[in-house]
Amino acid sequence: MDREQALKIVKEQITDHRYVHTLGVVETAVWLAEKYGADVKKAELAAIFHDYAKFRPKQEMAKIIKEQQMDPRLLSFHSELWHAPVGAYLVRKEAGIEDEEVLDAIRFHTSGRTGMTLLEQVVYLADYIEPGRHFPGVDEVRQMAEEDGLQAAVIQAVKNTIHFLMKKNQPIFPDTFDTYNDLVTNKEEQH
Repeated sequence: MDREQALKIVKEQITDHRYVHTLGVVETAVWLAEKYGADVKKAELAAIFHDYAKFRPKQEMAKIIKEQQMDPRLLSFHSELWHAPVGAYLVRKEAGIEDEEVLDAIRFHTSGRTGMTLLEQVVYLADYIEPGRHFPGVDEVRQMAEEDGLQAAVIQAVKNTIHFLMKKNQPIFPDTFDTYNDLVTNKEEQH
């Protein structure tokens, strides 16, 4: 599927504001993929579709999580997490994308997971640092992506997300803690 066809499909599913965000994620994912050696076409495709299910009704997403036997813990956490795994399912079902690497990059772009692939890290970070994002800490992570390496930037992004949720007294999905621990452990092993 080419870029224009994919963007057309996604544009029908999301708001204009979210479409602008999506274009920023695509631009950032392509840059990160080129910089760090990920598959540029797969990064572009995953970035285009990463928020495909963002505006689906919560009841529909909850039903898909149950019917598809996704991680049942998702239903105990904020519905903001749901659009990623549900999106991967719907992108396969409705857009016909079968590439598991692309689908996993969509599936884990909110929570992360242990053993994140290069492509998954690219899409996760692109979603976090795209040019339209403005919040405390994002500029530091952008600079890290430029200078300190992909993994260091992803670690900081996950750390910032955990801090943000803790400040708001919100529960943190266990996979997000696991992502942080896995990345930090692997970083230490590489040195």
